[in-house]
Amino acid sequence: MSFDPASYSPTHFLWDFADGVATITLNRPERKNPLTFESYDELRKTFWSLDETYAVKAVVLTGAGGNFCSGGDVHEIIGPLTKMDSNGLLEFTRMTGDLVRAMRACPQPIVAAVEGVCAGAGAILAMASDLRIAAPTAKTAFLFTRVGLSGADMGACAILPRIIGHGRAAELLFTGRNMTADEGFAWGFWNRLSDSVLADAQALASDLAAGPNVAHAVTKKQLDAEWHVPVEKALQMEAEAQALCMETKDFHRAYEAFAAKQKPVFQGD
Repeated sequence: MSFDPASYSPTHFLWDFADGVATITLNRPERKNPLTFESYDELRKTFWSLDETYAVKAVVLTGAGGNFCSGGDVHEIIGPLTKMDSNGLLEFTRMTGDLVRAMRACPQPIVAAVEGVCAGAGAILAMASDLRIAAPTAKTAFLFTRVGLSGADMGACAILPRIIGHGRAAELLFTGRNMTADEGFAWGFWNRLSDSVLADAQALASDLAAGPNVAHAVTKKQLDAEWHVPVEKALQMEAEAQALCMETKDFHRAYEAFAAKQKPVFQGD
């Protein structure tokens, strides 16, 4: 189900939309922006809805007050979880996994802009984004073992090793220790470090929004899909996907612009 991004007004986070870029801001700065049952659910529904919200070309995900997200709220999530039966617990873990699934399924590139604390489910939100920009002081921790849980949470055991390698992911998921910004950059978790995180993330998102949006959506889809198949199958998948991109008007616009020695103006069709 699509929605009007210009008038969208979520309850549990801030939403801003301009020039094709939607900015989602987790907004509980007094608690370092923890998630609640309600914010998990609203974020999940929002990202699912982006699949048909064509006016949104790229998304920036950030947090208010100098921190990204401290994970699940200790009092509003962790406490209640200790009192749930097995069915309730499984319903919750499936919902949190659905948020990652929705982020990976939406066609828009997601740029995480991370400052300060990025922990637990907050680290997962950064991980599930397509591109990640961090402040040099950002501290990231997949701290599930510190509360007696496994590192196998919200796809971490599948996605994190793909980004930083098995050994590094195993260390972070077993120990729950902080990954410094310099480590994260050296390991490929952060695409770049910046002293102007949000501005740089929005500039990057704006560049993506001005690009060939159908082609970006195909790139995002194939980046995920091709992890699961042999190279021979991936080559066939890419041949079919690229042939479809060659039928877009943006592809023809690009050729005409280059032939005229002009910069192409993409329109997402």
